[in-house]
Amino acid sequence: MCGTAILCVQTVSMRRMGVLGMGMILKAWVESQREIRYHRTPERRVHTLDEARAFLSEVGFCHLWPIQDIEMPNLFHAIAGRVRPVPHAHDDADLGACWGWKDDSLGKRWWYYGKMLRRKATLISINMLPFFYACTENYGDLDDYLQEYQAGTLSSEAKQIYEALLRHGPLDTIRLRRESSMSAESSKSRFERALVELQVGLKVLPIGVAEAGAWDYAFIYDIVQRHFPDLPGQARQIKRSEARRALILRYLDNTISIDRDMVRRVFHVLNWTRTELERTIAGMLQEGTIREVQVEGQSRPQLLSAQALEYSLQA
Repeated sequence: MCGTAILCVQTVSMRRMGVLGMGMILKAWVESQREIRYHRTPERRVHTLDEARAFLSEVGFCHLWPIQDIEMPNLFHAIAGRVRPVPHAHDDADLGACWGWKDDSLGKRWWYYGKMLRRKATLISINMLPFFYACTENYGDLDDYLQEYQAGTLSSEAKQIYEALLRHGPLDTIRLRRESSMSAESSKSRFERALVELQVGLKVLPIGVAEAGAWDYAFIYDIVQRHFPDLPGQARQIKRSEARRALILRYLDNTISIDRDMVRRVFHVLNWTRTELERTIAGMLQEGTIREVQVEGQSRPQLLSAQALEYSLQA
């Protein structure tokens, strides 16, 4: 077998047909395609905020920073043009660009930013945001939260925070704690958990930064429907099954190949049942948008993006 071949195949013609051959895909091919897709190469690294916006439009959604044991693009590595640990030095150029561009973008409606996937800082393109929204319990009314609270799926602390924003409009974190009756130090952890809960549910999001608090730095929060008034109407046209399909497909296009367990972990906060996920994957396999293959070094079958395969053949 030729070590430089993309796949474990015996003929050039089979290699030209795609990255499939003898039921095995080389791990090196998957990793090389991810480097391109994630912009982790010197040629594709992100240099400007406009390029960061283009990067997010391309991948659809990503984490702001690399997340341990989670396979997904992130803006920091795209800025660095390579894999590297997040530095502790505040004067690091890549760190400064990532942090600064995130702050500069707040309130501009270029993308969605907030705690979402894995409850970590997530960027979602405007085009993909309706698909995420369609997977939540939001239906477009500002009082939708009451149904979730009555059903026991929204905490009382999250309700207090949401109602403070509903009453007073956008608030920085310091005042939001006060208006939601959680300004005491003993309430800090409950407040932070509830704030993440609301972001995961696409109910609130940061829209700016205020010079407040001990560090003169505090996010300003608002209600998602007020910040993106067209979002509920856009999401209403999307069935949940269609939203799941769109999100999984974009994720596989980015990661090239991945196993089912990672798909479940990445989208865990959307509360898809195992049946819903398996039904969606089965439909995508049947229509041919993804394939199930074996990747070198992986014990479990992997889901392969057919689009990634097509792009590799055109390269």
